[in-house]
Amino acid sequence: MRFAKTTSFLILIALLATSGFGCKLASQEEQQAQKPITLEFWGVYDESDLIEPFITAYRTKHPNVTINYKMLRFEEYENELLNALAEDRGPDIFSVHNHWIRGYVPKISPLPPELTIAYIERSGGALGQETTVTIRKERTITLRQLRDGFVEVVYNDAVVPIWNEKEEAYENKIVALPLSVDTMALYYNRDILNAAGLAQPPAAWTTFQEQVKTITRLDADGDIAQSAAAIGTASNVERYTDIVSILMMQNGTEMTNEAGFATFNKIPSALSGRDEPPGWGALRFYTDFANPSKEVYTWNDNFTNSLDAFVTGQTAFFFGYSYHLSQIRAKAPKLNFGIAKLPQLEGNPEVNYANYWMHTVSAKSENSDYAWDFIQSMADANNVKNYLDAAKKPTALRSLQAEQLEDIDLSVFASQILTAKSWYRGKDWEAVEEAFADMIDSLVYGTMEIKDAINLAVSRVNQTL
Repeated sequence: MRFAKTTSFLILIALLATSGFGCKLASQEEQQAQKPITLEFWGVYDESDLIEPFITAYRTKHPNVTINYKMLRFEEYENELLNALAEDRGPDIFSVHNHWIRGYVPKISPLPPELTIAYIERSGGALGQETTVTIRKERTITLRQLRDGFVEVVYNDAVVPIWNEKEEAYENKIVALPLSVDTMALYYNRDILNAAGLAQPPAAWTTFQEQVKTITRLDADGDIAQSAAAIGTASNVERYTDIVSILMMQNGTEMTNEAGFATFNKIPSALSGRDEPPGWGALRFYTDFANPSKEVYTWNDNFTNSLDAFVTGQTAFFFGYSYHLSQIRAKAPKLNFGIAKLPQLEGNPEVNYANYWMHTVSAKSENSDYAWDFIQSMADANNVKNYLDAAKKPTALRSLQAEQLEDIDLSVFASQILTAKSWYRGKDWEAVEEAFADMIDSLVYGTMEIKDAINLAVSRVNQTL
């Protein structure tokens, strides 16, 4: 495409109208700045209609940039991504889970302090089309801005020490940015609670235990006729690793040390007076609900998946995230249910569990400045709001939390984002899931002492680091 040469007057106006560092371009530089750029973007779960508005908005300022979005199924995503990156056919931008991020650091181009971006404005008239090109060197989001603008867990997950060869020292760098932060909540069946004479869902774990005992019904053979909660096992409980993790964290467990190695089998220095690691009590608490000898026995491996058990009324409580809301409504449109905040441990600070995806730039991208510029534009409060409204997801930004507290579907999840935490699970998340499942099963079936079960799980998790 041929473009009319920009007049000096138009260049001057463009320089005065922009806040960046504009410069008058020679014809060759102008043509180079308008060179077509293509960014490949891979994601999980977000349908293209949720991402296209971001792309359309970005192209109004950068019409020479084409962004191709591809959504992959979760089951195939990581394997396909790793293979593509290894074979140099990977995307420029890709999604990575907050639990995985540190394992992907060698494959990531961290956010630089400055980006060089071309802005192209085209205008036409009777005399032909005119093009104004302005090159801006723009500062990117700083560590302080990240901490002040996003909820705390984002800073802890997205900022990673990167070795600076020139300075011969580690330097904290932003390696990814999210659009949303999800937290675990308690779904409850209103009809079952009403029938049991329970006016409100539990806010504390002690109350949760009492309500479990009230709701659970056993038949003459001692089998569970009415379950109160889908908790206690691994194979048929969604996100069992997250539930055990948050129980440990609420009880004072340090899941990892500063080096990132798993330590949930240790007594933290702040709790040095305890007789046993707090992780023991949390694991015991969890598995008691699947122990027939305990008063809170309410669940076992004979039940179907916890989500299906909840939607069919087999159990009163289900632990899930905001993304489960649409699944529940699709499976059981007439189910009378509510969503409550995750129960807390009385006397301890509130701690909730974060589970979310972030976007980052491949270390092999040839257009990393534009890739990061696009990610920043997506995460901006002015652009991300429509996405959050359409996707029905809780925000990652502090500035949008208050508004979501008034949303009937998102209020519970949004209310928990300021106290949400997570922990890095190594490079092989599936191995960590298996380690937690075996740890849980060893207690449920009595094949191992609790100390040995947790020590083995810690050892297996650390092997993935």
